[in-house]
Amino acid sequence: MKNVNYSLLELATLCKNKTAADAIVRATNGAQHIDQLGYTRIWLAEHHNMEHIASSATSVLIGHIAGKTKNIRVGSGGIMLPNHAPLVIAEQFGTLESMYPGRIDLGLGRAPGTDQITAMALRRNNLNTAFYFKDDVLALERFFSKDNFDSKVRAFPGEGLEIPIWILGSSTDSAYLAAELGLPYAFAAHFAPNMLKAASDIYRQNFKPSKQLQEPYFMVCVNIIAADTNEEAEFLSTSLQNLFAGIVTNRRMPLSAPTEKPIFAGIPEIEQAVYSMTSSTFTGNPDKLAVDLKNLIRNVNAQEIMSTNYIFDDEKRLKAFDLIKNTFDLINQDSNK
Repeated sequence: MKNVNYSLLELATLCKNKTAADAIVRATNGAQHIDQLGYTRIWLAEHHNMEHIASSATSVLIGHIAGKTKNIRVGSGGIMLPNHAPLVIAEQFGTLESMYPGRIDLGLGRAPGTDQITAMALRRNNLNTAFYFKDDVLALERFFSKDNFDSKVRAFPGEGLEIPIWILGSSTDSAYLAAELGLPYAFAAHFAPNMLKAASDIYRQNFKPSKQLQEPYFMVCVNIIAADTNEEAEFLSTSLQNLFAGIVTNRRMPLSAPTEKPIFAGIPEIEQAVYSMTSSTFTGNPDKLAVDLKNLIRNVNAQEIMSTNYIFDDEKRLKAFDLIKNTFDLINQDSNK
């Protein structure tokens, strides 16, 4: 097993009694911290009409985070491409790459990142855009290509810039597309773990080399709650579980302090739904995490693990980033033996 990269997915989630400005400061502080620790990348996720998430203007936030860090790659996890004209995204990310050369990723998703009514508002009542996802990805590749110089429509800045394009997904459809186009593939197991193994197999079995990528590159996003002890990690994880309970009951809430037990304990329907969505959640100290994550990495043949961090306390959140680095140090030490 080769060395495994490790990264962070950031949603700029609001904590209880905090503002969007606070969430952006918290996200920035986290980015600066993991930049010093040697994480590979931090991605920002596009969501809309969600009052407790501050990452809706994803490209703007990517620029802010990139400007506050030095080495870490910064990108989208992802830009929900059906919400946007490919030319606009080419110009935005061409601008970002021009400002922060060699540090920008463009992860693309097919979902709206919101409810259907908001999707209509974003797309001006054209909900058919999701059906043209592949065409839009190909259009983006053309806008970035040096060979687009004789086209009537060109992206400035953007043309000729080597900005890595990723396909994001939570189903087997995205695996087939990433394989067909020869692009790196990121799977959202942090909230949709059920098709992870099937998607991994499909991607590798069907992968076709491209100009961007000669061999498959598979990244899995999972929830990781790291602490000094397994018991503390389990306690801290109730913040994540309670947040997801708000999602499955359509009573969304900000990230809140951990509780002695999940707020839905004893309600079988909610328990089943939450645990199903969060089954790719790993909790514990570095020794336990290293064992559990190594099994996942081998099972799906992942080159990179991206983690969320739903820890409420700011200091414990930053400490968790340290412990996750320690976890991957252990994993990679074993791989080199």
